[in-house]
Amino acid sequence: MGLIRKIGFAPSPAFKVKKNVDEVNGQSEAANSARSGTTTHRLHPLLSPGPEASSSPTHTAPLAQQSATNSNSEGVQPRTAQVYEYIKHVIEPPWPAATMRQRLALRRILLQRLFRLQSTRPFTSNTSLTSRSRPQLPFLSIPVTSSRPRVRYFTTEKKQWLRYESRLFLRYNVSIWGGALCILGIVFLLNQEALEKEHPTPHEWSFLTRMGVRGAKNAAKDSQNHDVNWVEVIVSCREMLRRLEDPNIDGAGIRELLDEPLSIDGVGNAGKDLSAKSENWRRGYYEVLMILAQASEQLDGWVRDKKRNIIFPPEVVLGPSNPHPKPIPAGAESAPNEEDCEVAYEPAENHYLRVLTTKGFTNRQKMDAALRYASFLDYKQLPDAAEKMYQWALSLATETAPNSPPLVDPHTYAINDKLSQPSENVLTVLTSIALHKARAGDVNAALPIFISILRARRALPQVPLPGQERPAETPTTLWQRVWNLAQPPVYPSPPDDGARPPWRHPKELCEEAGLNLYIGEILYATKDSKSNREEGLAWTRDAVDLAEEQLRKIGPVGGDKEARHTCRECLSTGLQNWSTMVARLAKEEEARNKAGPVKSAFGFWSETKTDDSRWAAEEKVVKERVRRTRELLVQVEPPAAGLASLLKV
Repeated sequence: MGLIRKIGFAPSPAFKVKKNVDEVNGQSEAANSARSGTTTHRLHPLLSPGPEASSSPTHTAPLAQQSATNSNSEGVQPRTAQVYEYIKHVIEPPWPAATMRQRLALRRILLQRLFRLQSTRPFTSNTSLTSRSRPQLPFLSIPVTSSRPRVRYFTTEKKQWLRYESRLFLRYNVSIWGGALCILGIVFLLNQEALEKEHPTPHEWSFLTRMGVRGAKNAAKDSQNHDVNWVEVIVSCREMLRRLEDPNIDGAGIRELLDEPLSIDGVGNAGKDLSAKSENWRRGYYEVLMILAQASEQLDGWVRDKKRNIIFPPEVVLGPSNPHPKPIPAGAESAPNEEDCEVAYEPAENHYLRVLTTKGFTNRQKMDAALRYASFLDYKQLPDAAEKMYQWALSLATETAPNSPPLVDPHTYAINDKLSQPSENVLTVLTSIALHKARAGDVNAALPIFISILRARRALPQVPLPGQERPAETPTTLWQRVWNLAQPPVYPSPPDDGARPPWRHPKELCEEAGLNLYIGEILYATKDSKSNREEGLAWTRDAVDLAEEQLRKIGPVGGDKEARHTCRECLSTGLQNWSTMVARLAKEEEARNKAGPVKSAFGFWSETKTDDSRWAAEEKVVKERVRRTRELLVQVEPPAAGLASLLKV
């Protein structure tokens, strides 16, 4: 009973609760009457049925009738009944004092929680503080089935926010990735344009074929910055060759030499008939075959492991044919066994013979293929096969020359000076034959051929024939470079067929200097006497002087690019040979000087000691010559012209 008095209830629960409610309602009604001038009767908020009934119009019905109405309409027990039920369970027999105090504190907290105004529907009961809330009618509200408040997670505002974020995400992704794709496309096209200018391809081919051929040419280009990936080159060339021979892609009009494909035992397929194609198409097809043959030379003997499908060089294969295999680099696959391997790529001779048997190539193209194939046979130490291939190349070069009397002696390969001047093709083939004989050790046969070629070159005309003018590069300004960049790449015109005799331009003069180097090497290496060595050294000096003179005449930039490259190679080789010869002679001279003067038979006198330091002095001259010509052997960039010169530091 003391607890009930503390919380404000009378000894009689029903009477006192009703009395307090009436007092509270009376105070509220008195306050409202004072403001509005009318008298109304409202229930206490603790005993109201809920937020809907508390915010509804005034209630004048009795408490029992109002509770019954709320119970029937919303199915919620009135607050008065809850209070009665709670008091019924709280009143229990007396307890000890300490326990009673703890329970009184607990009951006070529970009663405060019980009579606290709860909002079961926050979404409908939150009202503005500055405006009068509109009435919440019970029959318009959604009945609450659980005691926990319901929250709407997917509202209209959230829908709009998600829609806005989705549009923003899509817009940014389309903009960023679209811009990145555009930039990559522009870079790709500019790269292809630059490759096309450096490695032109026929415009008749399809885009994919031209792109593949450009990539193969660029990958096969000699560079000091990276090693050439010949596997990539040979795979690209084979794929592009298949496209060029496919009549549905780029091979329309190609025919077989016979009614059916021709195949040679041990060689493979023969060539095609390209006479229906244009000259540019045939020239591009020839370049693809030659690049494929070059790649096959580099990968000659490489094998494929049939179990693992991996390519290996022949020197690492384990087997009886390779008793001393090279070790595998760290991190690479283990070496294969010989019985598990097969030849990975087609041999190079198949591609060379394919060029030689193709109808539509010029004699110059077939001759170049025969010379390269013969050089490859020399590398494989097959001199007899190489000799036959050189003879085939010579027959192609002399096909337009008169047969009786022959221009070239078939036994000594000497040129008949009484007939017409030899063509460029004849001079090229005879030089290769002389080098072949010199490498084989037959210097007695090689030296007369070199001398015969040198005599014929010195008798060449000094002025070019019509159509033999050499191209020259001129420095370009910034505006010319921009204009050239905007112009589409032009496929170059066909080169000279080599059927006419050349004229003595800088490139041919450097070729003449190269002949002097060959003759000097042969004389110095084969003759043991001091006079023959000095004679070989003199030929080498003449070659260096001639190459340096022509290189200074051409200049470091501009002029004939091909002639500059030939003269640089000749000058570099000549300086190396000259330095080696003089160093050897100086070493021999130093050894003789250390031996001392030769004494007489009786020992009474000795020969006079002479200050013979000729070769040591010439060795210093060679070093000074190398230092002076160093600027000619370095590739320099052309100076900037026009407005571009202002941007140089």
